[in-house]
Amino acid sequence: MKIDALFAKLWLQYLEVTPCAKPIQQLLCDEDEIINDHVAFRTYALPDIRLEDLARHFIALGYRYKDEYQFKLKKLRARYLLHPDPHVPKVFISELKVDELSSGAQRIIGQLYQQIPAGFMKDSSALYSGRPWRISYQDYQMLLSESEYAAWVAAFGYRANHFTVSVNALKRFNTLEDVNEVLIEHGYQLNRSGGPIKGSRSEMLEQSATLAEHVCVDFVEQKELIPSCFYEFALRYPDASGQLYQGFVEASADKIFDSTNMRAAG
Repeated sequence: MKIDALFAKLWLQYLEVTPCAKPIQQLLCDEDEIINDHVAFRTYALPDIRLEDLARHFIALGYRYKDEYQFKLKKLRARYLLHPDPHVPKVFISELKVDELSSGAQRIIGQLYQQIPAGFMKDSSALYSGRPWRISYQDYQMLLSESEYAAWVAAFGYRANHFTVSVNALKRFNTLEDVNEVLIEHGYQLNRSGGPIKGSRSEMLEQSATLAEHVCVDFVEQKELIPSCFYEFALRYPDASGQLYQGFVEASADKIFDSTNMRAAG
């Protein structure tokens, strides 16, 4: 599958659980085209669905691995991939270190894992295939009590966790503060974990994000409204060479993960 086709599939699936994305685009850009800074994915660190198993579909499209990040409190590892074409979004993939969770959480995730069809991640369509397992709401809540990330993957499976607007490419906005102000004026809730803006000019990257919208999810025994996906905004600054910084700031990314956490509005 070609890059444009893959991202088109990811975007359409993302819109199904992120209805705010289109209206936000209309607020920010009028007729201008939105440039996606990066797209993010989540997974479990288990055979055949590890970070590297997702990443190989992007490597086949010309991407290359860049930096690696560790989020010890959240028990996560992440890497990002960069394409030689600067107009193609970066890809940020994280994975949960399942073996560091409690035995109860490992048992639940193990039961989900056993339901995955053989060869599930061999085709790039798995990246937008959704949830390859059934899960009870009780098990979702048990995971949520220990790891919001574990619960999110259990509920939503494989999809873009978020897309990210490149603020640098917006013609009507020069600062992330201006973007956030418009979002707040129109009633959108921002992730305030670590402050509404994560990062700084000195770190060469500023980020903000909406809080994930609540959507109805089918569980084994019932339907429930739970946080789904969010929309992120990134403003990059030039590095010592004069080129826009392309990496990520670990401390800021840690707070961006909280965008799917219903407690991040505080």
